[in-house]
Amino acid sequence: MVSFNKFKDILQIKSTFTIFNFGFKFLVMKTSVEISYYPLNQEYVPPIREFIDRINKYEGLIAKTNGMSTQVFGDYDLVMDVLKIEIKKSFENPHSVFVMKIINADLNKVETK
Repeated sequence: MVSFNKFKDILQIKSTFTIFNFGFKFLVMKTSVEISYYPLNQEYVPPIREFIDRINKYEGLIAKTNGMSTQVFGDYDLVMDVLKIEIKKSFENPHSVFVMKIINADLNKVETK
């Protein structure tokens, strides 16, 4: 039997993938998503704040918000599953528009000069 402690390390690969080795192996793709939400009604601020608050409640995601957009970073499957759930909930409001950019890399760790 293999000890759990022997496989507890998480190794970073030079690409956008991480190998988790806990006695078995699988690949997890990292992603970054930039989201702008435009609820097309007079009271547009509350739905935006609610969407951001819901995103921030998920463990395993990093969300950063500025005056123009929210950026979400994490494992691709988790990010996309969360966005699917939360965008659908936002679509309960009539005329909700989302604009997104998605990249297969974790840009949260990119340093700017």
